Amino acid sequence: MKLYPQLPIRAATVRTTCPYCGVGCGVSAGIDADGELAIAGDAAHPASQGRLCVKGSALGETVGLQGRLLAPMLRDGRALREAGWDEALAKVADGFSRIVAEHGPDAVALYVSGQLLTEDYYVANKFMKGYVGSANIDTNSRLCMSSAVAGHKRAFGEDLVPGAYEDFELADLVVLVGSNAAWCHPTLYQRLARAKEQRPQMQVVVIDPRRTATCDIADLHLAVKPGSDVWLFDGLLGYLAARAPDQAFVTAHTSGLADALAAAGEAGSLLDVAKACKLDPRQLLRFYELFAKTEKVVTAFTMGVNQSTSGADKVNAIINCHLVTGRIGKPGMGPFSLTGQPNAMGGREVGGLANMLAAHMELDHAGQRAALQDFWQAPRMAAQAGLKAVDLFRAIEEGKVKAVWIMATNPIVSLPDADQARRALEKCELVVASDIVLGTDTNAFADVLLPALGWGEKDGTVTNSERCISRQRAFLSAPGQARADWDIVCDVARRMGFSGFDFTAPHEIFDEHARLSSWRNGVAGQPRRMFDIGGLTGLTRGDYDALEPVQWPVRARGESTERLFADGRFAHADARARFVPTRVRAPAHLPDGDYPLVLNTGRVRDQWHTMTRTGRSPKLAEHMLEPTVDLHPQDALLCGVKEGELARVSSQWGAVVARVQHGGGIARGSVFMPIHWSAQTASDARVGAVVNPAVDPVSGEPEFKHTPVRVEPFGVNWYGFILSRGALPLDGAAHWTRIQGRDFIRYELAGRTKVFEAAGWGRGLLGVGLDDDEADWIELEDKSGGVYRAVHLVDGRIEACLFVSQRQDLPARAYLAGLFAKEELTPSERLGLLSGRAREAGEDPGPTVCSCFGVGRKTIEIAIRKNGCTDAAQVTACTKAGGNCGSCVPEIRAILAQTQAEARAEAAG
Repeated sequence: MKLYPQLPIRAATVRTTCPYCGVGCGVSAGIDADGELAIAGDAAHPASQGRLCVKGSALGETVGLQGRLLAPMLRDGRALREAGWDEALAKVADGFSRIVAEHGPDAVALYVSGQLLTEDYYVANKFMKGYVGSANIDTNSRLCMSSAVAGHKRAFGEDLVPGAYEDFELADLVVLVGSNAAWCHPTLYQRLARAKEQRPQMQVVVIDPRRTATCDIADLHLAVKPGSDVWLFDGLLGYLAARAPDQAFVTAHTSGLADALAAAGEAGSLLDVAKACKLDPRQLLRFYELFAKTEKVVTAFTMGVNQSTSGADKVNAIINCHLVTGRIGKPGMGPFSLTGQPNAMGGREVGGLANMLAAHMELDHAGQRAALQDFWQAPRMAAQAGLKAVDLFRAIEEGKVKAVWIMATNPIVSLPDADQARRALEKCELVVASDIVLGTDTNAFADVLLPALGWGEKDGTVTNSERCISRQRAFLSAPGQARADWDIVCDVARRMGFSGFDFTAPHEIFDEHARLSSWRNGVAGQPRRMFDIGGLTGLTRGDYDALEPVQWPVRARGESTERLFADGRFAHADARARFVPTRVRAPAHLPDGDYPLVLNTGRVRDQWHTMTRTGRSPKLAEHMLEPTVDLHPQDALLCGVKEGELARVSSQWGAVVARVQHGGGIARGSVFMPIHWSAQTASDARVGAVVNPAVDPVSGEPEFKHTPVRVEPFGVNWYGFILSRGALPLDGAAHWTRIQGRDFIRYELAGRTKVFEAAGWGRGLLGVGLDDDEADWIELEDKSGGVYRAVHLVDGRIEACLFVSQRQDLPARAYLAGLFAKEELTPSERLGLLSGRAREAGEDPGPTVCSCFGVGRKTIEIAIRKNGCTDAAQVTACTKAGGNCGSCVPEIRAILAQTQAEARAEAAG
């Protein structure tokens, strides 16, 4: 089946960059012999070396036009109507101009995204900060990376990631803090796993409250108490300063150690730290000793560190430990911030956050504001920091911000206290949304919808976690009336009477961006910045199209800089790094009698953000089919909930419903929920509505990892599922989730009504009329057993099926799902439909483990038992599972261990 028949291809094969996490993998996109979009890793890209994770591999399933926003739309009352670009952009430009004239520039705002290309980001920031005259432009990167930005700036004098991915392979000790890299940065994790396999003496330490898939290669897992990272690293700083300091480096290249040690002393003794972190003191000492004696140490951190009310201090506590030992700027060592989005780094380069200016210039520095105003020839420069994300949406609800333009993000799902964001947009005078998808929770409140280009259609650059600038190239023609984000912003700017927005192609924007980075360093009296890509100025369109991945600084054509600080010089005016005093403090909200558990939120392996892209892929839907709440079995017992049943998770801010799961990796007192589900994919699973809105006082990043909640049963009378070729209204379901299958949509259902209270209930649910005597309808009804099953066929092909039970004894979905690929069922298949099971043994593969090859758990268990597999490589040889991206290898190893244990028990019995 062609997934994108409407999209003409521009070129046979194009080298581009993946649009998911911050690893920035290279992608080769082309057309196979069947005319299908073929996706493969780009072996020439230095970040990924030819590898892709399962999300990247499935990109071909996400580029179709179903559900796309293809024309501008305006809201008249409650209804949307198509409009021309002139009418839509006039409404935006006139609305912004009027509100600025009546209420001042701070009455309007932009809320943008790490999904934008650098060129889009640059134009949007120039528009707001230099022409509208307000810094009210913030980004969803505030939600994931702003603590790292704050920590870098305080320590180094600039937002700088010192190292390179190669350092993960060269290190003798890799410490992963608050990072489930196996799922969230899979190709980089696989580089680390291969390096450890080649050098078994390499040590890996994982610091995470949960035992995640990343722990599969860990020599030591420190399951710290949520929120206790500063205690841990303050204790480590004191330990290193006493036992392993690089005094020469500290003296020559840093300042502030005494103050940092005084603050760190508040963490107390090793026993005090162990108690605060809820760790075995022997494990803690082992970690401290390992860090002290190992020169080549990389400490990589991500959301588990950043998303906290003490996130900036956590970052600096980590950096302090590298400064005191001098382990920075050299191969195989240094602190390393793993970026969450494909262009969060590029956005930071152009001043994407509300408290920054372009080219790493400072908004609170009058001289730098004046210099940028001069470069841009801007009429009205922002004079103070704008509103950060959480504060921005509060100001919208309060009526202080009267117009907001949202680009490439879905804040009603992703923000903390997400119901507040919904209230804000309900009240906002003018809401503009640039998006590629029509149906999102946020777009439901837009007055103007503007169709943007998506991945594969847009053209520009992105910067990954190791400062590597890569090209994202177009290989699909623009669908409908969609336009590039930079082009839309430029058009609005010109309509508002602003000059400086006459760009005609992305390479012209990139050239101005590059010239600014170099020009700024030549301005008298201004501090030099390390971000400098002056060597990339003057690129022709051909040069830009041919641009190879390159790590900045790039001060001369052909230059690339793998690591920073090799000379011991930092970006502060005195060229010294700063030790930043970090003090232990509790999270903003603590559990109590009403909300006794701590909610941690994050990503799962095969999904991304709010699923507007990954939710389109049948392959990616197979691993985790619905939202879950993972908690310890003893906590579940106390809460009165059971694995496999539904539970309500609530805080003082909101509530969600999810399926109870015991993943085996979570400590008592904590629960974990994924962030991805929205009102488009589930009835009540926006976890952002539950998350508290407290933010870090320095970075403004929210505390997504520590919200007090309670868990209680969500009582229902029945459970069920539907597989259908078309979308269905789900009348009568108290809870539902929607999953994209291959040739069908899958709904998981639960209800509080009586299953058989109305005649024709099943027909009504599947859209088959009671008076349709010609319908090919098969039905089973067992009122005493509480079972109802129905199948609708059209021309011998299954159209939809419904299975309901008052108990949870529903058949596996895999067999029935496979029947949707068949043009006509055999008599044997038709006969077995209502059983939901194959008449022949061995056809149900079980829950999907390997999404790349569609290998289920039962298939793996059979291979282990039948072939005597003793390691993951042998399982791969037998089943292919784990043979592509490797993300499922930790799960394969867990199945292997469990199956072998069961076999030993059976033999002993």
